[in-house]
Amino acid sequence: MSEFAIEIESDPTPDDLGVVERGLIDHGEARSEPRSAQPLTIFVRDGTGRVVGGVRGATVWGWLEIKLLWVSEEHRGKGLGKKLMAAAEHEGLKRGCRHAWVDTFDFQAPRFYAKLGYHVFGTLEDFPAGHTRFFMEKRDLGESSSMTAVRR
Repeated sequence: MSEFAIEIESDPTPDDLGVVERGLIDHGEARSEPRSAQPLTIFVRDGTGRVVGGVRGATVWGWLEIKLLWVSEEHRGKGLGKKLMAAAEHEGLKRGCRHAWVDTFDFQAPRFYAKLGYHVFGTLEDFPAGHTRFFMEKRDLGESSSMTAVRR
């Protein structure tokens, strides 16, 4: 019988990480539709070219995943977050996405996402301590009310 070593690594190699990721991808794709995973990054720049906001995410299995959305403090309240989300949803639709999801915290933007048609499907209490993490989804990107912001 072989021996195995369980190792905790704080700085794993990209090759080792790739083995685990590829194994999980292969396992999932053998049991479902193709992932068709693509990263998504959109920036808002000011007149000098400086990044003042952005969204990072991915499209995978017909879903748009919003991983990060940020607008600099001095540019909040100007509709940039809504425009970033509209652009992300628009790109998701172009890539064949039917739905979208995001996670956010009570001290971030759950009300913002709710205004865009996202609904809570799960919560994680006391993460971080004294706060709530919200998992939100939008089930039909084709009926997106925020899409009008893309055309502006």
